[in-house]
Amino acid sequence: MQSGAEALTILHELDLTIPDGQFAAIVGPSGSGKSTLLGLVAGLDAPTGGRILIDGEEITRMGEDALASLRSRKVGFVFQSFHLIPSMTALENVLAPLEIAGSGGAQARARQLLEDTGLTARAHHYPSQLSGGEQQRVAVARAFANDPSILLADEPTGNLDSRNGAHVFDLMLEMNRRRGATLILVTHDHELAARADRRISLRDGRVVADRVRGAALPPEEFSAEELEAARP
Repeated sequence: MQSGAEALTILHELDLTIPDGQFAAIVGPSGSGKSTLLGLVAGLDAPTGGRILIDGEEITRMGEDALASLRSRKVGFVFQSFHLIPSMTALENVLAPLEIAGSGGAQARARQLLEDTGLTARAHHYPSQLSGGEQQRVAVARAFANDPSILLADEPTGNLDSRNGAHVFDLMLEMNRRRGATLILVTHDHELAARADRRISLRDGRVVADRVRGAALPPEEFSAEELEAARP
């Protein structure tokens, strides 16, 4: 990236492979490159060098139309700030990606996803009529609308209190496990990261730790380096 006359390196060269179905948490302080890494995986940002492959497809060589098509088929997003369309009801927000994709049975699927997220009674409410936790649950339902093989979540609990944050995370993880999707989560929350299959710690644009676990470990079992890297 160019900043004035100087080139600004956000991420240094790295080599990561995330297997199908894995839950990987990316942790690190602000400015460490977490969100940039997620944006690169999604094809929302373009690297100045190297390659990014999704299911064997090299997205770094794709044009915008091909990238948009791949994202609609394979990638779901959950952001910190919800990004719901304010003029649409909860049901319409979940319906939107299904209708864009021309999916059959869109109404039934959208209603089922709202039921899965406990929002059947709120289907016809607008975002302004929903609590923060409810809005994020709509965002989770929308992210799974096209049954993506990859779910990308950037601080999805960052704007929620601890109770609602835990509920949204549990819901996202349950839907991820049930549907077998790969989950890549950017978070500052040690407790959420401790439940991941894998923790990738960034600092100053570099991977400083990459730990794969067969079972989740409590936050006290993070290494000192990982804890420091995850500090906001």
